[in-house]
Amino acid sequence: MAKMLYAATMSLDGFIAGHGGDMSWLKPYFGPNPDMDDLVHRIGALLVGRRTFEGDDPNKGTENEGAFGGAWDGPTFVLTHQVPAEPVPSVVFMDDLERAVAAAKEAAGDKYVNILGANTARACLDAGLPDEVLVCVAPVLLGDGTRLFERPGGDNVRLERTSLTHGPLATNIWTRVLP
Repeated sequence: MAKMLYAATMSLDGFIAGHGGDMSWLKPYFGPNPDMDDLVHRIGALLVGRRTFEGDDPNKGTENEGAFGGAWDGPTFVLTHQVPAEPVPSVVFMDDLERAVAAAKEAAGDKYVNILGANTARACLDAGLPDEVLVCVAPVLLGDGTRLFERPGGDNVRLERTSLTHGPLATNIWTRVLP
């Protein structure tokens, strides 16, 4: 059965996107990262929020455009309130979290469903769905943007660190979500 994973690169001050959804801040931190390089082969499906799906890609217009620097080629499920009229190859738009997760898990088989997008991740965490969280911490302070996880007035999500690795461009913290 597929596991749910929230994986993201984050600035040291907790942002996964800069002001206005800007993702260009990531470019200096692209490069060798064994954890992330290996991860793409362990993912069976993506569960993506609409804003992330339509958002800023720092590799737009290059051979590296798309998820995981263009290395992702598989089923993508986009959670949205507005399903587009025109289909997108290999992308399924859904308006219900529970159904989208079920479809993504089925498509992923025994691999991960990787959650992309802060709002989608928060909805999944609120529903108790993720099994693991992987954060690649880049040595930069953005000062503003989209936080990795924000739940004003909310309760904690308890995590247990399972691995900590240091790469040349980021520190990777892999955790398991505790009940």
